[in-house]
Amino acid sequence: MRIRIVDAFTDRPFAGNPAGVLLLDDVFPDDDWLQNVAMEVNHAETAFAHRLPEGSEADWALRWFTPVTEVAMCGHATLAMAHVLHTTGAHEGPVRFATRSGVLIATPGADGSVTLDFPTAPLTPVEIPAGVAEALGARPVAAFDTGPNVGDLLVELADEKTVLGLSPDHRALGAYSSRGVIATARADEPSRGHDFVSRCFFPNVGIDEDPVTGSAHTALAPHWSARLGRDDLTGLQASRRTGLVRTGLRGERTLLTGFAVTVLDGELRA
Repeated sequence: MRIRIVDAFTDRPFAGNPAGVLLLDDVFPDDDWLQNVAMEVNHAETAFAHRLPEGSEADWALRWFTPVTEVAMCGHATLAMAHVLHTTGAHEGPVRFATRSGVLIATPGADGSVTLDFPTAPLTPVEIPAGVAEALGARPVAAFDTGPNVGDLLVELADEKTVLGLSPDHRALGAYSSRGVIATARADEPSRGHDFVSRCFFPNVGIDEDPVTGSAHTALAPHWSARLGRDDLTGLQASRRTGLVRTGLRGERTLLTGFAVTVLDGELRA
């Protein structure tokens, strides 16, 4: 079967977040096979999808696996899957995905972008956990629980420079949430094209630092929209690869818009 590697939330190869993408002919194979493929691909996520019968609540069933586990929601691999469906002609127009997080919709734009319609993460302020400043290497000014779909601790730091300079103890960060920690700050210079910055550390799912995380932006969007007074923002995820995510807060839903580039198209023989 065909296997593709797609860089998501970027308009150029070797940036953004790479995802494996496999379109299946029929139902999902057994979980061990799916997990082994994701381990072989060894990117943050590998997305698997198969077409659903006419009249179903969605067009395609979609699942995501990291190299070590299945996850409940993934933005960049959904964007990568939608990009493959649209660029190969396997699907035209908006595509509905049936997932563990409900039906998620991906809509192609005239400029080649894709907009994802995801549930907004419910943010709950929490006390800054003891030890998290030492694990991060910087002292947060606020902390939030991001709810079950995202499963992270969101921490706001003093400024962009602090976020960019983090060199955390990844293993220690695993103690603070089910997936990991999102570190964020307001952009120092919004004129450079982004309103806020973030970095995401997910040791509990085998990812020390995720290059660009769509699901995290369902929490970052309400957080920064409340502070900046605008529903439509642009976030820079400042990993080594970097990527841009345009966010649109729409109440209980968050729109995530970005580009994607296919960098590898091959054959899986296992």
